[in-house]
Amino acid sequence: MFLDKRGYTLIELIVVLVLVGMMLTLAAPRLRHALLTDHLKGTARKLVGIIHNLRNEAVRAQQTYTLHVGLNSNRFWTGNTSMTGEEQALAREQSAALPADVRIRDVWIKGEGKIAEGEAEIVFTPKGYTQMSAIHLRSEDGREITLELSPFIGKINVLDKYVDFE
Repeated sequence: MFLDKRGYTLIELIVVLVLVGMMLTLAAPRLRHALLTDHLKGTARKLVGIIHNLRNEAVRAQQTYTLHVGLNSNRFWTGNTSMTGEEQALAREQSAALPADVRIRDVWIKGEGKIAEGEAEIVFTPKGYTQMSAIHLRSEDGREITLELSPFIGKINVLDKYVDFE
């Protein structure tokens, strides 16, 4: 009748499934750690989102918005032209801190140069424009990311290395 008996036995299928399960058991924690706890990439994604929101809010509200980057404190906060002095001080006090293993190395702004200490301000106009600028992030393990802000098109290039713009 059926002389052609090609196929896999139940034992062969079970062996393959056990091997695949063992490989996933060993690889999944490392993969999860790499994807979910990479603070450098997470910080870069968070800053990209904040920059997009600031640009959109500046256009929507027809006000100038500013991203303040505290290089010594490793913190950042936002502000706009309608804020009072007290509101600006409160925004600085409630600034967001970067993870302990990520540092803001420096900020480059066209016309101002590289700022490595103190505070840098990236301005977003009511028309959605910003200064040509770059934010350089560095992790404790030596990896670096550059966020390059384009002045007119609203695009942020995320580069997995330090790019000098001088």
